[in-house]
Amino acid sequence: MKTIAAWPLARLAIASALLVAGSFGASGQTANDFYSGKQIRLIAGFPPGNDYDLGARLLVKYLAKYIPGQPNIIVQNMPQAASVVAANYLYTQAPRDGTVFGTFSRNIVNDALTGQPNVVVDPRRFIWLGATSHPARICVRSPTAPVKTPADLFTHEFIVGAAGATSSLAILPTVLNKVLGTKFRIVEGYQGMGDTVLAIVRGELQGECASYQQFRVDGQLFRDGKLLFLLRAEEAPIPEVPNVPSIFDYAKTDEQRELMRFVFSSTEFGRPYVFPPEVPKDRVDIMRKAIAAAAHDPQLVAEAAKIKMDMTYTPPEHLEQLVAKLYATPPRLIETIKQILPTEK
Repeated sequence: MKTIAAWPLARLAIASALLVAGSFGASGQTANDFYSGKQIRLIAGFPPGNDYDLGARLLVKYLAKYIPGQPNIIVQNMPQAASVVAANYLYTQAPRDGTVFGTFSRNIVNDALTGQPNVVVDPRRFIWLGATSHPARICVRSPTAPVKTPADLFTHEFIVGAAGATSSLAILPTVLNKVLGTKFRIVEGYQGMGDTVLAIVRGELQGECASYQQFRVDGQLFRDGKLLFLLRAEEAPIPEVPNVPSIFDYAKTDEQRELMRFVFSSTEFGRPYVFPPEVPKDRVDIMRKAIAAAAHDPQLVAEAAKIKMDMTYTPPEHLEQLVAKLYATPPRLIETIKQILPTEK
């Protein structure tokens, strides 16, 4: 026979077991059926038709089948302030239950590290899920531009377009002007790549600088000679266009090379995907595995090749290591970089 004193202990044990079971049901459900019947939002920090947007929509097309419960996934564009609004939303306001993830400019980490205005994120607290694409930055020119070679950038003005001072199209020209002394003139107010390419064809602009992959839809313009390669902002050759000269060949000091390497290292982030901070680990594991599987899906790979979309996969561990490496940059170098990077007026 049980003693009277044993009953409270028994009740306590049962209550504890029920509490643990309830807690496991809330979080353990994640691994199996949390996403069943749910809708997931992917926040894309650029307008529809942009390279990030198209890459996100291609990934979403195959992603749901690798998530238990196969939830509905929608893309929500949040392009304001060159994706800073999207990054801030994910960091400060987005639900932390695994139903919202996002992609934003590969430059956000550098922007946060150097204290750019309105960037409130700490990239070390984002949960990095993986990335697609490993872009290389290039500059192109019109056939009538006075600048024919990288050397001409030091003696002739070269008019390029951008959305704003801190947009991705403005970063490379601004950095080259301040580090090397080139003569880019940036005209702001254009709405992304499509708008600036049309402006080049119309003769409003003389060229622009962007990732190589962003020009994939403009192949006919290159074949017709209406767009010509000017330079690459990489030290290593770009396999598809190996004869394009590197701007690093025009650096005169080790400090110039060091500064450019820091700024241009953001290309290693590709098109990154993140969860907000504090999402439960089991849901993080699900999404990381799903993104990796979707990026390697044979149908996605075939479709990406057909539309010339770079979907090269980068694992989250590499992104975390890159963030840590950037945050280990000596303060003296960061202070110099703050004077180099563009800021909104």
